[in-house]
Amino acid sequence: MIEYLIGVDGGGTGTRVRVARKDGAYAGDAIFAFGHGGPSGLMHGVEQAWSAVLETLNAAFSSVGAVRPALEKMAIGLGLAGVNNKQWAADFAAKNPGFGDAVLETDAFTTLVGAHQGRPGVIIAIGTGSVGEVLTADGERREVGGWGFPASDEAGGAWLGMRAVTHVQQVLDGRAPGNDFASALMQFCERSCSTHFDSHRDSMFAWLANASQTKYAQLAPIVVAYAEREPAAQQIMTAAGQEVARIAAALDPSGRLPIALCGGLAAHLHAYLPALLRALVVKPHADAAAGALRLIDERLKGKKTC
Repeated sequence: MIEYLIGVDGGGTGTRVRVARKDGAYAGDAIFAFGHGGPSGLMHGVEQAWSAVLETLNAAFSSVGAVRPALEKMAIGLGLAGVNNKQWAADFAAKNPGFGDAVLETDAFTTLVGAHQGRPGVIIAIGTGSVGEVLTADGERREVGGWGFPASDEAGGAWLGMRAVTHVQQVLDGRAPGNDFASALMQFCERSCSTHFDSHRDSMFAWLANASQTKYAQLAPIVVAYAEREPAAQQIMTAAGQEVARIAAALDPSGRLPIALCGGLAAHLHAYLPALLRALVVKPHADAAAGALRLIDERLKGKKTC
C-alpha cells in the first residue's frame, strides 16, 4: 500500500525532493519533508541519476528524524532534465529500484504544472540550462529549447558561463581590456584547478580540459554579481534576456498566456528582459518538485493534467 508520494525536480546541478503523505498529496499541510542533493539530470548517466534521487530522498526523511520506508510503499513523480532523449528516459524507467508507482516527465512539464497548478500557461525555466514549455487551453503541449549543453540552453547558467570564459580568453589575448570581472573569473578557475600553474593562460587551458556543463554554470553567479558594474558582464546578461524573449515569443506568439519564469537564475534575469515581456510575467505558484508531486497524485487518482 502506498503511504507517501514523492515529487522530484532533477537537473544538471542539483536535485530537489518533496515528500507528502498520500492522504494529502500536494496540499501545503501534507508536505512531510524536503530534500536537496546532487545532480540527477540524465546527461550524467542513469545510474548517477537514480543514485542522486535516492540519496536526496534519504536526506529528506533524515531531516525530519524519520526512517525512510520501503520503496514499494512510495509512489514517485520525477521531472528530470534529459527526459527528451527517449533512450535515456527508457533506460532510466527500466531501472526503477522498486517504487510502488512512478511517472517520469520532462523537468519543463513538471515546472509548468507546478507554476500554473496544471492550468494553461507558459513557463521558461532558467537554471543550469534552459527550456520553455506551453500548455494551451485546448490541451496542446509544446516545448521550445532544451536541446541540451553545449548547443542550446540559451540564457542558462552554463550558457552564461561559456560566454564569461570567452571574455576571459579575449582579455588574456589582449583582444579586450582587463577588468575586475575577468579577474574574478580567472581566480575562480585557478582555484578550481588541482595543480598550480605559473601563467593564467596555462590555468585556463587546464580548467577547460575538465570543463563540464556544471562547471560552466558555476561561473554564472560571478556574471550576475558583476553585471551591475561591469559592461562585459552586463552585455552577457542583456543577451540572455533577449534569448528569453525569443523563447517566450515562440511559445505564445499571441502574448495572451501568463508567463512564469522559473529556476535559480529567473529572478536575476528579470531586470534584463525587454519591457513588453516583463509585463506578462507572473509569479509561479509552486516549483517543479510540486508539479511532479501533483502528477503522481493525479496518476494514482486516475486524473490527467491536459
